[in-house]
Amino acid sequence: MKEITVLELKQLMDKKADFQLIDVRETLEYGICNINAESIPLDEVIPNLHRIHKTKQVIIHCKGGNRSSQLVKYLEKNYGYTNLYSLKGGITAWAQEVDAD
Repeated sequence: MKEITVLELKQLMDKKADFQLIDVRETLEYGICNINAESIPLDEVIPNLHRIHKTKQVIIHCKGGNRSSQLVKYLEKNYGYTNLYSLKGGITAWAQEVDAD
């Protein structure tokens, strides 16, 4: 399973790189704080697989990295995805390292 750090994600955002960012937290969590990711709550991912890009880089995040890393492993094993990355530390790491204000 591949991971990306919040600083690497910030660099991609600053460069306006072509990637997809997906937040798998619950809708309430997303409403409290988000980093402009596409919201697909974890329990809605499978019915919404058509929304997850198959070729370009896809970065999946949650609050702390556990849900996203488990999902990346699951999608790689069961659906053949090879372009997925889990955001290490999730939005918590983002808040601490990138958006500390």
